[in-house]
Amino acid sequence: MRNSSTALFTIILSLLMLLTTSAFAEVDTKAALENILKGDHRSEANKARDQYRHPIETLTFFGIKDDMTVVEIFPGGGWYTEVLAPFLKDKGTFYAAGNDPDSVREFFQRSTKRFKEKMDSNEVYRNVNITVLAPPKKTAIAPEGTADMVLTFRNIHNWMKGGYTDDVFDAMYKALKPGGILGVIEHRGNPNLPQDPEANSGYVNQDYAIALAEEAGFKFLESSEINANPKDTKDYKKGVWTLPPTFALKDKDRDIYLAIGESDRFTLKFVKPEK
Repeated sequence: MRNSSTALFTIILSLLMLLTTSAFAEVDTKAALENILKGDHRSEANKARDQYRHPIETLTFFGIKDDMTVVEIFPGGGWYTEVLAPFLKDKGTFYAAGNDPDSVREFFQRSTKRFKEKMDSNEVYRNVNITVLAPPKKTAIAPEGTADMVLTFRNIHNWMKGGYTDDVFDAMYKALKPGGILGVIEHRGNPNLPQDPEANSGYVNQDYAIALAEEAGFKFLESSEINANPKDTKDYKKGVWTLPPTFALKDKDRDIYLAIGESDRFTLKFVKPEK
């Protein structure tokens, strides 16, 4: 009887230690992210968008840790790079997979130049590995099978418009380890309307995005309403870009769109299955 009691006590103690360790790790991650968000390397304009993008809640939902190998897809102006790069710079590995600087399109040339200049502007970006994602020829976003996590923020509509959605999902799948996580955020479309295959409004139906990922081999794990915005009616003449921060209609009804805030977004978590 005594042996049984001792064994049960040992099991309970082990479980408590495991839960405590996990809780401390989560607190440490949140604390690190909170400090980064306050950093001087971030502009006041970018800090003002934290209320819409919920970076701490989003990244902890995806399960990010500071010793991971993480890939950010098409970082654009680097809003999330400002958070990810300093978080991963000491223990982790970070890849920013952006546009091709050798593209014939001037927009891609300019955007890659600006991003590179930003990465050279501050010590917090010292370990950022810039890679190129230019489907279908350039898709080596990270060494194959090395990434613990791949993240994409509001990009799927661009892939649909460009006709290379499958290429990008394949590239993300190849970069991830078995068991690796794919985190997806996108402007959420009206589920009562059929999906425009080119997503000209900037909105993508949640079920459609899940299907795209599953067709590439990913397994859907869960969704979160962290980035939901029920005020977003999704029926604007200029699409999602009518809302902040773009304000496509300029000063027309600006206060109305400011009161709505940034778009309603789905937040999805997938895994590359173990083989």
